Amino acid sequence: MSGGITSTGTMRAAVMREHRLRIEAIAVPRPGPGEVLVRTLACGICGSDLHYLNELERMAAFATRTGVPEVRRLSPRRPVVMGHEFCAELVDFGADTHRRLAVGRRVCSMPIAITADAIHTVGYSHDYPGGYGEYMVLSERLLVPVPDALPTDLASLTEPMAVGRHAVEKANLGDDDVPLVVGCGPVGLAVIAWLRAKGAGPIVAADFSPARRALAEALGADDVVDPAVDSPYTRWQDLAWPPGADRDHPLQSILGPRPRPGVIFDCVGAPGVLNAILEGAMRGTRIVVVGVCMHDDRIEPLLGISKELNVQFVLGYTREEFADTMVALDDGRLQVDAIITGRVGLDDVPDAFRQLATPDAHAKILVQPG
Repeated sequence: MSGGITSTGTMRAAVMREHRLRIEAIAVPRPGPGEVLVRTLACGICGSDLHYLNELERMAAFATRTGVPEVRRLSPRRPVVMGHEFCAELVDFGADTHRRLAVGRRVCSMPIAITADAIHTVGYSHDYPGGYGEYMVLSERLLVPVPDALPTDLASLTEPMAVGRHAVEKANLGDDDVPLVVGCGPVGLAVIAWLRAKGAGPIVAADFSPARRALAEALGADDVVDPAVDSPYTRWQDLAWPPGADRDHPLQSILGPRPRPGVIFDCVGAPGVLNAILEGAMRGTRIVVVGVCMHDDRIEPLLGISKELNVQFVLGYTREEFADTMVALDDGRLQVDAIITGRVGLDDVPDAFRQLATPDAHAKILVQPG
C-alpha cells in the first residue's frame, strides 16, 4: 500500500465531511515504499482550510481547471483530514527507505507525498490525512529535520512562513523599494516578517483589525494604518516621495524627482481589493497577489495600463525556500512567536475554526493532537 487509510490500528482525528468537522476514530495510515509514519506534534490552522471546509466543491472545480489532480478528486461526502502546517515525530518506516533519521526525530515536510505514479497533497486528500489527526504518512525524501534548539511550535510555522518567503522572493525586491502590505492576517504577517528579515523598509501595513495591526507592528511593520481612518496608499506614497517634491507638477514625470520604487502585497483575497490596489498604486508599482480570492472579481485594466503596473500572482514555495525558512526560524532571522495566539487539542478544532472566522479573535491557532 502507498499510504492511504489501511489500518494498523486507529487514531483520533478532526474529520471533514459534508462541510462539517467531527472528531472520529479512523485507521492509522500505513507507510508504503519510500514513506514514513509520523506522529503529529503541532499543526497550524490555515485560512485555506477554512475555504475548503465551506467551499470544497468550488476548490475542486478550480483544481480541475488548473490541473491539480489530487484536489479535483475530492468529494464532500468522503472523509478528509486536513492540516498541512505541521511539525511531527518520526515513528516508523515503510519499505525501500534509507532510514537516515532516527525514530523519535522531529521533522517537518512540504505537505505532499510522492508515489510511483502521482503526487498527493497531504491534508487535501482522501488517502493522505493531514495534521488534524494523530498520525500522518509522509515521503522520506522530503523530510526536513528540526534543529534541536527550535521549539516545536515555531517549527510548525515553517510552512506558512515559507509562503511569505516565496511572495517576497517573487517581488524581486530592490534596495530602495518601499513595500506596502495590504491585509495583516497570517499570510500578510509572514510577508512582513520576511520583509523585515531582508532589511526592506520602511514597511507600511494596513488592516481594519486592531489586533492584526498590533501583530503587524510586532513582526516588523514600521507604519501601521487603519484603512477606516487613513488611506494606506497616501501614507505609503508619503514615505516613497522625496520631501518637498511637487507630485502634481505637470512636468513632474519628465523632470522629476521620482519616488522610490513601490511594491504592494495583496494579502486579503477578497473581491474589490485588487482593483483598489490598482487605483492606489504609484506608476510602475509591482503588485504581488498572495491572498486567495475565492470568488469572481472585477478590475479596470486601464488603471494598470495607464500606470504600467506589474501584477504577479504567487502560490506556495519551492523546496529550497521551505528548508531555508526553517533555518531562519532557528537562527533568529524570523522573530514570529507573536503570531501564535492559541493552542487547542483535537476536541476543540471545530470551535477553533469558528473563532478564526472573526479577524480579531486569533492569528494562528495550533492543533496539538496529543
